[in-house]
Amino acid sequence: MTKSDIPALPQFFDRYIHLVQDIDIVDALTQQASFNSLIPLETLDALGDLRYAPGKWTGKDILQHVIDTERIMTYRAMRFARNDKTALPSFDEDPFAHSAQANRRTLADLYDEFASVRQATIWLFKSVDDEMLVRSGTASNQTISVLALGFVVVGHARHHAAILQERYLPLLS
Repeated sequence: MTKSDIPALPQFFDRYIHLVQDIDIVDALTQQASFNSLIPLETLDALGDLRYAPGKWTGKDILQHVIDTERIMTYRAMRFARNDKTALPSFDEDPFAHSAQANRRTLADLYDEFASVRQATIWLFKSVDDEMLVRSGTASNQTISVLALGFVVVGHARHHAAILQERYLPLLS
């Protein structure tokens, strides 16, 4: 199924969904199977611990946030695909980022982790049929479908890659 098959665009998450082409969800996930397809590792590595403003995350923090968010969104997708009607809570990204301590890791490790998590996401979305994709549930006090969650995953990574390109990469010049 494609982005245009999403039953209803959820507020807030629609800003990520709109960043993705109207293609099959598995194709969208597969085209972005590595973070290297968004920002080459060498480019992000050149940033080191630079931040575009005090209190902002580093490139590693951002990548860890993208990975953590993908795990959360796919967990929600799995629950809803399996017809679980339990309302799921939101999460606060700032304590996650602080606790993850991404800057203690190598960028290569984070790129590998992204690829591994994405591969698991691709398998999840390959395993669900169209009926499961249009199922929805409540997360962060909003109704969202399994299909929408898949496009959130892709769009969220694009969103943060754009922030890195627009706000961080100019620090290298």
